[in-house]
Amino acid sequence: EVQLVESGGGLVQAGGSLRLSCATSGFTFDDYTIGWFRQAPGKEREGVSCISSSNGNTYYADSVKGRFTVSSDNAKNTVYLQMNSLKPEDTAVYYCAAGSEVVISTSYYYGMDYWGKGTLVTVSS
Repeated sequence: EVQLVESGGGLVQAGGSLRLSCATSGFTFDDYTIGWFRQAPGKEREGVSCISSSNGNTYYADSVKGRFTVSSDNAKNTVYLQMNSLKPEDTAVYYCAAGSEVVISTSYYYGMDYWGKGTLVTVSS
C-alpha cells in the first residue's frame, strides 16, 4: 500500500520557521519525484517545491525561493521542506505527492501519482 504522510505543520509567527516531513512507503522512492504543494483557503492548489529522488534536482516556486529548502533522505524514503522567514501568505494546507513522470511548470507539477492528506501551516502576523 502506498502511503505519503506529512507532518510538521503548526502555528508559527511571521518570520519563524517550520520543517515539514513527508514519509513515504509502498513504492520505489528512488524512481519518483516528490513534490510539495499548498492550498490556501479559497485558492487553487499550487506547486511549492519538488525534488527528484534519483538525481537530487530541485525546483521552487518564485514565491518561496530563498526561503524554503527541499531535501530528501533516500535511506528513510522521506522528503523534507524547511521553511524559513515564513509569511502570513504562506498559510495553507501543505501536501506532498509522488510522481514517476512529472512535468514541472512555474506554478504546478503535473503527473503526480500519489498524494498525502496534508498538514496545516498557519503563519500569524
